[in-house]
Formats: sequence, structure tokens, C-alpha cells
Amino acid sequence: MTKWLLVVLSGFTLASAQSDPNASKQVLAASDAWRQAMMKKDVAALEKYMHPDLTYVHSDGRTQSKAEVIQSYTGKEVIEAIDFSETTVRVYGTTALIKARVAQRTSQDGRSHTAHINVLHVWLKGPTGWQLVARHSSPLSPPTTP
Repeated sequence: MTKWLLVVLSGFTLASAQSDPNASKQVLAASDAWRQAMMKKDVAALEKYMHPDLTYVHSDGRTQSKAEVIQSYTGKEVIEAIDFSETTVRVYGTTALIKARVAQRTSQDGRSHTAHINVLHVWLKGPTGWQLVARHSSPLSPPTTP
């Protein structure tokens, strides 16, 4: 009986994903504001959109805290573009998952580099709005052109 109850409750939880289309729009707007803040090196906006307990995992396996992310992305490296594609959003109450492919173009000391990565962002909604609490990325092969 307990097993069936868990199965039914799990089904209700999964069915409730995306039940509020406004929540999806809100978290995507927060994600876009975070993306803009990264490119503009806007520390105040990064503070707003990144949760104090942020765990930020890069595609090379490095893990950073919120303070470390802000420090590293406001240094010499310039983020020229962060382009999301194949984006999906799932909202579960006050938690949202954004999965996407990302092409992030950076430059430093006259050298340009584009990272092609697969990302999973976890956002939490709190009193100040949606905040990024976790990010995990893995490398992708560069897209091929026909």
C-alpha cells in the first residue's frame, strides 16, 4: 500500500510541473537578467540573482561559491555572449530547473574562445524573487556546419 501511495504522489508531483505558465516566464526573466549581469559584470545584479548558497560547477569540473563566481567573472575575462538554445523549463512550486545548450563566447588579452556546454540551472523562489542556487555544466562538441 505504501509503495502505491508513493507512486500516486510522485505522479501528482510530476503532473504539477509547469502548472503555472507565469512562473516559467518569471524564472526565464530572472535567468536572462542573470545572463545580462554576467556580461555587464554587474556585481549588484549578480548579488541579487545568485543565491547565497550557490554551487557553480564548470564544464571542466571546477566548483565555485557565489563569491568565487563573482570574483572570477568580474576580472579580466570579458563575456561577449551567452547564447541559450534548446531551453526547457520545469517549475515545481518554488523550485525551477532550466536545461539548455549554451555557447559562451569570452575574450581575454586579445584571444577569443567559445565554450559549447550543456547546462542545468536550479533556481529557487524566495522573498527577493528567483535566485540561481545551483549550476552544473558539461562540455559539448562544437556544432558542425553543413
